[in-house]
Amino acid sequence: MESSGKRALRLLLFTQCVLQLLLTCRQAYGAAEGRVQLEEGGQINGEPTVETCAASSHDSESRECRGYPTSTASWTDEAPAVSNQARGDIPHSAGVGERQKEALALFESAMALLNDSNPDQDRVRAYALLSQSATIGHQPAQRMMGIAHLFGDMEAAVEFDPIRARRLLEPLAMGGDPEAQLYFGFMHSFGLAALEPSQAKAIILYTFASIGGNQLAHLALGYRHYAGLGLAQSCEKSLDHYRRVAASVEKAFTVPGGYQYTAATSTISSKLRLYDEYENPSRMLTGQLSEDLIQYYRFLADKGDVHAQVGLGHLHYQGGRGVQQNHTRALTYFLQAANTGNANAMAYLGKMFLEGGKAVQQNNEAAFKYFSMAAEKGNPVGQAGLGTMFLYGQGIPKDHDRALRYLMMAANQGLVHGQFELGNMFYHGFGVERNYKIALKYYQQASSGGHVLALYNLGMMNAQGIGVDQRSCQNAVILFKAVSEQGRSTLLELSRAYDIYKVGGKRVDEALVRYGFLAELGYEPAQSNAAFILDRAEARLFSDQNASYTKAFTYWARAASQGYVTARLKLGDYHYYGYGTPVDFTQSAFHYRVAAESESNPQAMFNLAYMHEQGYGLPKDIYLAKRYYDLAATTSYEAKIPVMLAQLKLAIVYGKEYLDLLGYWSTDTQTSDDAFSSTAFLSLQKSFALELNLYIIGLLFIFTAVMAYLQRIL
Repeated sequence: MESSGKRALRLLLFTQCVLQLLLTCRQAYGAAEGRVQLEEGGQINGEPTVETCAASSHDSESRECRGYPTSTASWTDEAPAVSNQARGDIPHSAGVGERQKEALALFESAMALLNDSNPDQDRVRAYALLSQSATIGHQPAQRMMGIAHLFGDMEAAVEFDPIRARRLLEPLAMGGDPEAQLYFGFMHSFGLAALEPSQAKAIILYTFASIGGNQLAHLALGYRHYAGLGLAQSCEKSLDHYRRVAASVEKAFTVPGGYQYTAATSTISSKLRLYDEYENPSRMLTGQLSEDLIQYYRFLADKGDVHAQVGLGHLHYQGGRGVQQNHTRALTYFLQAANTGNANAMAYLGKMFLEGGKAVQQNNEAAFKYFSMAAEKGNPVGQAGLGTMFLYGQGIPKDHDRALRYLMMAANQGLVHGQFELGNMFYHGFGVERNYKIALKYYQQASSGGHVLALYNLGMMNAQGIGVDQRSCQNAVILFKAVSEQGRSTLLELSRAYDIYKVGGKRVDEALVRYGFLAELGYEPAQSNAAFILDRAEARLFSDQNASYTKAFTYWARAASQGYVTARLKLGDYHYYGYGTPVDFTQSAFHYRVAAESESNPQAMFNLAYMHEQGYGLPKDIYLAKRYYDLAATTSYEAKIPVMLAQLKLAIVYGKEYLDLLGYWSTDTQTSDDAFSSTAFLSLQKSFALELNLYIIGLLFIFTAVMAYLQRIL
């Protein structure tokens, strides 16, 4: 039988579906042509004019006209009660048309400022205009202000204020706005703005947002079906959602004209994990460049250092590592380096001219010139560029033989774009006999180097069963998920969350919410970073440590399920100590074993050894304990000293058991184990617990004491 909880959820889903269907029908009645298309970045295309929406009263109810109040406009009855100012009601009067025009003019002025080539200079002014437009009742402005308050935008002088975000987004979400539904659904999932956490409500809102075409909602639902979070685990449903998002990302990575480029995934801080950086601060895991170092490189470039010029050209061309993407500056640095004969700079000038953009106009002749100069010097980027131009006939006649030759040269040097285009040649049969197996091989080579379009094509081949032994939904989902998570806007948000976290103070709350939203979309680094912040109780959103641990436990679990071994280790710790979940030594040992066996993690091996030694959740067995201690020492050089001390203690335990067998260690009042355990030695054992660092500290203390003694006597 179904549980009462499941029946309640089904009833809630059915009720919401009926209400939404009625609302959609009401809004669709008499809708004008042209639909508001909401893109991932929040920009709006194809909006109807004020005159169109004012033409008839029933048109004001349509989705297209919700942002333009008319003389008969009113909020839907389903919307919760809010103040007139917050929801943008406008009195029925002769001045309504003027107010509409004013709101639209303010909104368009704000968007013009935000779309400027240097938006940071006018960001504050733009959001001030958006705020005025939202107050009048312009719904796109209300949506943008709601999102800004949800995450905070100090650069735009918009405060982090989830309560205000809810006031702006909730009516829009209840009115059928897909983007508002996405963010309001996240607020339900996270439990923001006095909302009780509700995965059921979040899923309902995500579902309606996805029906409305919101790509991030598809991403959230794809992940939930993939991981079985609040929804039945379904590979096929997950595949459907991820394929939609992956197709939009693939389109964004395909430059008009046929030239397809790779994602600079390594240059955007998409894999920043706060825990790894905290544990290894000296290893520069972030890849971020300090402002002083960037200035130093600029100084060298201005002095004529070619390596600095090329390096800065790459940074500005791709963006990331603390440098904003700026193709105009990239062009300047590449030209400086190319004038000295640098082949890499020539090759990237060819890419820029072939792609075109704000910095340079598309110019096939210039692209061919620079690619040829670079290819003559053996540069793989130049070779791949020439191969691509010959393959697609861009500004030159098609020549598949020459395309094959140049692309093969580039691929043999390990250039992923050359490998990808070779895959295309064999997949489509361009100048060669069509061969899906060979195409698959080249796509796999390119995908291993992070080529997004190669990942997408592999996903399609696995989803359709082309070139593979058999169709694999699981492989297709993994590949499409990887592609879907390469959307540039979300990667930049991941990097931005890191930058905000580094500011510290009250802005940690902003970073946590940003990480929480990206975690909802399935980004594992965001999940582990949200867990890290909650684990350290750095956020002010959760004053109760237990509540913070409970939420951290959820994020650690999601990150662990995606293969992050540190998260798996943390789950073991949480079960062991009872953080956010009841103490459960058996579950703790399970997670440690997974981390030890799947990733050969030395800390997990050490912990398993200790649990075998003490009999916590595992059979008490000093022989297995020694085995795991030995494995930890073999796996990690850093574990050798802690293991040596642990094994010394283990030898004492073994010696005591041997003496017990000989009858030299016993008392009349208690068993030998109880006698041994009741001594101060047990306190020492428990104080050591699972912390390797305490063993190291103890050894260092002994070493320091010995050195101090030797200095005194010598």
